Amino acid sequence: MTTPPVPAPAAAATPATSASDSTPSVSSSTTAASMTAPADRATTTGAPSAARSDPKRRRRSPRTPLSPRPSVPLTLVTALVLVYTLLPLAWLFINATKDQKGLMNSFGLWFADDVNLWDNITRTLTYDDGAFVRWLLNTLLYVAAGAGGATVLAVLGGYALAKFAFPGRRAVFAVVIGAVAVPGTALAVPTFLMFSRMGLTNTPWAVIIPSLISPFGLYLMWVFAAEAVPTELLEAARIDGSGELRTFFRIALPLLMPGTVTVLLFSMVATWNNYFLPLIMIKDPDWYPLTLGLNAWNAQAQTAGGEPVFDIVITGSLLTIVPIVAVFLLLQRYWQSGLAAGSVKE
Repeated sequence: MTTPPVPAPAAAATPATSASDSTPSVSSSTTAASMTAPADRATTTGAPSAARSDPKRRRRSPRTPLSPRPSVPLTLVTALVLVYTLLPLAWLFINATKDQKGLMNSFGLWFADDVNLWDNITRTLTYDDGAFVRWLLNTLLYVAAGAGGATVLAVLGGYALAKFAFPGRRAVFAVVIGAVAVPGTALAVPTFLMFSRMGLTNTPWAVIIPSLISPFGLYLMWVFAAEAVPTELLEAARIDGSGELRTFFRIALPLLMPGTVTVLLFSMVATWNNYFLPLIMIKDPDWYPLTLGLNAWNAQAQTAGGEPVFDIVITGSLLTIVPIVAVFLLLQRYWQSGLAAGSVKE
């Protein structure tokens, strides 16, 4: 009796079928993902462009110290300070072009019919036997000796106090700070009494010697020398055999030039505009500075039989400020060279 063949199990064919069916499903899902990715990427990259195109969504650039946001109140305050500074100079220049009659009959901030600037300058230089020229030379003497000497003493003293250690250094610092706080007018009467006993009143020394003392200049150079002159640089020069004088003039002094120019300008302006000290020290008109001389001319109109020379006084005032402006413009480059000192760490 013949036995019929046993058929293969149906379960064995099922895994093969399922395996062949699963492969197309994986590939189809991968294809779908790859097709949807560019769309999502396009949507993502398109959002910033839409934000950039929309002015409402555009962000403002952040403000930095190099590009600060303009301030309207600060601009107004600056404009007021500018007007306050330039208005007296404009008035002085405009009225220096007028004669005595034009000063009385014209508006102060506008020119008269006739421009007499050159005639006024000529009269100012020749009036009263050339007294203005003599007072100008006296002022230059006081500035050269007084302000120049004060600058030299301030530079030497500030450098020594900043770079040398010695007993009593703190006491010197306290004395300098105290001297800065004392106004010069408080010392005028004691200085006059001392100079009168020494027989120096009514001489140029009565103006020059007090001008040599500048506590503020000494303090300024002390602070500036402590930061501008590296101690390591001085020590390197000493190791190489350089003496103290050579080290100061060849190394320290060029580094101190911005501070030196600052002290020089402060001393020059203070001596050039000094009025109270020469007023109590000098009685001889031949030794008057410009401040006292112009005041004497201005007072002529108030004396009996005096000749009013307001046009000469105004023109002399204009000529008085010219040297200070010229010196400031000539020495300005030394300030600019020291503005960035210490700003970059090397």
